[in-house]
Amino acid sequence: MRRPVALAAVLLAGTAAAAAAVAAAQPSPITVTVTPKVTPNKAGTPAHPQGVKLDLRLQIHYPPDYQLALVQTVDVWFPKGGLYNGDKFPTCSYNRLNALGPAGCPKESIMGRGSGVATADTNFTYPKITIVNGGQHEVFAYTILNNPARVQTPVIGKITKLSGRWSYKLHVVIPKVLQVVAGVPIVLHSLHLFAGRGDWLATTYCPPNHKWAYHAVTHFSSGDTLVTDGAVGCHS
Repeated sequence: MRRPVALAAVLLAGTAAAAAAVAAAQPSPITVTVTPKVTPNKAGTPAHPQGVKLDLRLQIHYPPDYQLALVQTVDVWFPKGGLYNGDKFPTCSYNRLNALGPAGCPKESIMGRGSGVATADTNFTYPKITIVNGGQHEVFAYTILNNPARVQTPVIGKITKLSGRWSYKLHVVIPKVLQVVAGVPIVLHSLHLFAGRGDWLATTYCPPNHKWAYHAVTHFSSGDTLVTDGAVGCHS
């Protein structure tokens, strides 16, 4: 069954840090091209954090006729200097979002949007994504698919604050209702995400090498693992 790798990217963008470059696949020959833009890319300070917006474009490249497994979990580590202020903004609970959709949440809890191009067997489908603030420890990517059947569900991102090299870790379990819809695997080939409101996502530091780094590990039902490392430039 094909691997809906791009769903991993939905969650990577729904939290907050900048990411970049080309992803290296282990052991799969899949490649991922990421074109991020962080505005502004000038870092703030601990005393004066700089709010940022993330504009992310992503392309997934599959070898011809390559048979893929399904994504099960995604873990993303964000760089030192990243700041997630989910506790400072209005929130929407999972239950409310699941029952009423983003329209039932406080307007100020909506932190971004996205769209994608996917295939369901030989047909195209175009997922729509709304990024919703869930508070200090959660962020949601509310995803809607209309083909081959309508599915609408929040994807949960669990956020853990760290210290040292990494500022936060995001842990995601991909809902099965988005992996396979009406018996058809969903393969997402491209994605455009825009996230950020005020200082919901912020920076406090740019490393001496002027790069914000990230690290991600994706696990699949086949036992395959995709390891992704990249960075985006910054300045103080």
